[in-house]
Amino acid sequence: MALLNARNILVFTLIVLAIVGLGSWLVGNPLGLLRKILVTAAVIGIIYFIYRRWFSHKRGAGSNEQRAFLKAAKQSKKRLKKKSTAKTQRPTVSPLSKKRSHRKKSSANLTVIEGKKNKKNNRASF
Repeated sequence: MALLNARNILVFTLIVLAIVGLGSWLVGNPLGLLRKILVTAAVIGIIYFIYRRWFSHKRGAGSNEQRAFLKAAKQSKKRLKKKSTAKTQRPTVSPLSKKRSHRKKSSANLTVIEGKKNKKNNRASF
């Protein structure tokens, strides 16, 4: 607990000293402070720009995959919207026909793939 309090006091002291230093610099040399802030922001911006350019080339395939994923997600949302609007536009159905259409039809197209269960494997050919 004492370590936590000492750390908090140290951080608070550093922040107060930084504020006092910036305040005195602002009073003594406001244009120098402004120039220092602008140069620092420009250097950080240039480093960030170079970093983004360099790593975007490294992840070239990943960005294409990301674009394809986003495109598929948009198409899926459109399809879901069409289904939801189609459901809301249906006319009212009588209770008798609701009971008949209770079973849901499968939309999957299933095919049978012939297997090799009854054929014996020739172990010598492996």
